[in-house]
Amino acid sequence: MIFMFMGEYHHTIDEKGRLTIPSKVREDLGISFILTRGLDGCLFIYPKKEWESVIEKYKELPNTKEARNFMRFFLSGASVCELDKQGRINISDPLQKYAGLEKDCIIIGVNDRLEIWSKDRFETFVEENEEKFSDMADHLFSVNI
Repeated sequence: MIFMFMGEYHHTIDEKGRLTIPSKVREDLGISFILTRGLDGCLFIYPKKEWESVIEKYKELPNTKEARNFMRFFLSGASVCELDKQGRINISDPLQKYAGLEKDCIIIGVNDRLEIWSKDRFETFVEENEEKFSDMADHLFSVNI
């Protein structure tokens, strides 16, 4: 069976920085997993096995200033997380601030990871790109593999 996260889930983050992870994806995440800064103003959650694959790819990057800076950004925010008894994770203040998480959040499945977005940022992302998605698909999938 092929493993893949997908779907869109609406939740809220509480005043203590706790966010409920959708029950449908908890088993696929495993007992512990990695939370880190993502791209485009969201957070990424990787199961440990997927995280190991990401790190192996990053180890292959050249030792350039650009690669070092990206690694600093990506890894400095990373931490191992576990769900509490209610299926929640605790998101640190720096990560909340980075992703603009204040109350309403959207968790989306994106193949090998979950992304946590502020509701406003995700809706803006969709609105700004809605008309481009068809062209993106044409461009990305027109290449013969």
